[in-house]
Amino acid sequence: MSKRFTVGAVATAAVLALTAAGLSVPASAAPTSSRTFTVVAEDGVAADTAVAAIRAAGGTVVSRSDEVGMFQVTSDRADFAAKATAAPALVGAAPQKAIGHKPKLDRVEQEHLTAAGKGPKKGPKKGAKLDPLDDKLWGLKMIGADQARKIEPGDRRVTVGVLDTGVDASNPDIAPNFNWALSRNFAPDLVDVDGPCEVPSCLDPVGTDDGGHGTHVAGTIGAAANGFGLSGVAPNVSLVELKGGQDSGYFFLNPVVNALVHAGRSGIDVVNMSFYVDPWLFNCTANPADSPENQAAQRATIKAMKRALNFAHDNGVTLVGALGNSNMDLGAPRTDTSSPNYGGTAPYPRPIDNNSCWDLPVEGPHVIGVSSVGPSGKKSDFSNYGTEQISVAAPGGWFRDGFGTDTFRTDANMILSTYPKHVLQEEGSVDANGNIVAGFEESVFKQCKANGECGYYTYLQGTSMASPHAAGVAALIVSRHGKPERRGGFGMSPNLVEQHLYRTAAERACPEPRLQQYRNEGRDETYDAYCAGGVNFNGFYGYGIVDAYAAVKTPLKPNARP
Repeated sequence: MSKRFTVGAVATAAVLALTAAGLSVPASAAPTSSRTFTVVAEDGVAADTAVAAIRAAGGTVVSRSDEVGMFQVTSDRADFAAKATAAPALVGAAPQKAIGHKPKLDRVEQEHLTAAGKGPKKGPKKGAKLDPLDDKLWGLKMIGADQARKIEPGDRRVTVGVLDTGVDASNPDIAPNFNWALSRNFAPDLVDVDGPCEVPSCLDPVGTDDGGHGTHVAGTIGAAANGFGLSGVAPNVSLVELKGGQDSGYFFLNPVVNALVHAGRSGIDVVNMSFYVDPWLFNCTANPADSPENQAAQRATIKAMKRALNFAHDNGVTLVGALGNSNMDLGAPRTDTSSPNYGGTAPYPRPIDNNSCWDLPVEGPHVIGVSSVGPSGKKSDFSNYGTEQISVAAPGGWFRDGFGTDTFRTDANMILSTYPKHVLQEEGSVDANGNIVAGFEESVFKQCKANGECGYYTYLQGTSMASPHAAGVAALIVSRHGKPERRGGFGMSPNLVEQHLYRTAAERACPEPRLQQYRNEGRDETYDAYCAGGVNFNGFYGYGIVDAYAAVKTPLKPNARP
């Protein structure tokens, strides 16, 4: 029987084209004369009808995700996107384009490596030591994770998906908790994007990360408390690699959607999403500034992402997402001047209508949106905010926190976590022999076992670092309050997880004055941020800063309101 696609109640059959390795595009990713598109079917259209429309437009279906009505298509026709958009059975076609290479250093997340005039080599006061580097993890203490593990360190049956650039499972703090059985790579290397492939198939093996971002996120969620290196918020849960991002740091629609579908089908409990779907910072249904082809591509992105998020949630996945690093109120977005961030068209000004534009995935259905705070508890200057989209706040780091103190502009204001050695070598902070390069001793750390096995760690900042703190607390909630499920499973309703996360968060009132300016920190008026709302919910902190200790200590109240 042909499947039909609906919003909110998507089909439940298998993703027909996914292999056991999680491959979502052809294994050979070398450039060809054809182009690759992600095509989305209209609501209520049967799969066979959608495939016929794709073929009529001149496309060849490479893979299909029937749960969400999404197809990966290749075509050598220059007019394929226009013909697909004109087909009544299809929403549109989002092209996969060459986007260039990621800058060597991220201007927000790696600000400490590009900043001039750094402060003295000191950081926040040290807390109780757990693993050797845990005294540098001010975030663990802020959310009570160091105390929470005495009650609930996490349950091995609870799985947390890291939808990111990969996870380096060779790190001694990641290896004990890495779930090889459920982990998949949905994003083969694209030579025009990521550079030469590391393996002949261009599909990096599971357990590797050539970007570094995903490994950092994974460590914050669940690095093992094993007397080595550092530990995560939920040190006994299982970590699942869902590679949906390219090595270069970009996230295409097709891999992201397939990763979410896999999470739902596989019974993963929590998924962390510290990214936005490229190339548009905001996807709009009909932005007058965009061409008809780009409008159709964005409508396809919106439709596919909402279907995928609904599918994951309806199948038991708690979704946690970074609020973003654009220092804006997401309820009143300013003109987008950064999109598209790849392709043949340079970025251009796009006025953003809040009613018809979405920052995905964080503005999608069922996503817990997380803002970033620094060691002082102040909102990080770069963090997005706003009562419309925020859910909670969490430690994400802020290099410029602590103005007027000796902690101002210090690396230790950021978030330390696991990181792949070879990425540090590519960035120039670790040499060919695996030793830390002079000048990086305060930003990169190396821990080795007696057998010579070593782990590497570095600082990053961003809402990408805040979100995994919240995801870790969500995993502790499932571990503490989850129940046995059918077929020998274990889990908890995402609605209950979300409710308990909000109810146990540590309330924090808006600062005074409510209009926060960051002139002392060297920021101009574009960083000014107004905090609306009351003590129990506001635009900077949502329901509060996540509290791991309260989350595991407080009894579950299924019908309680946040």
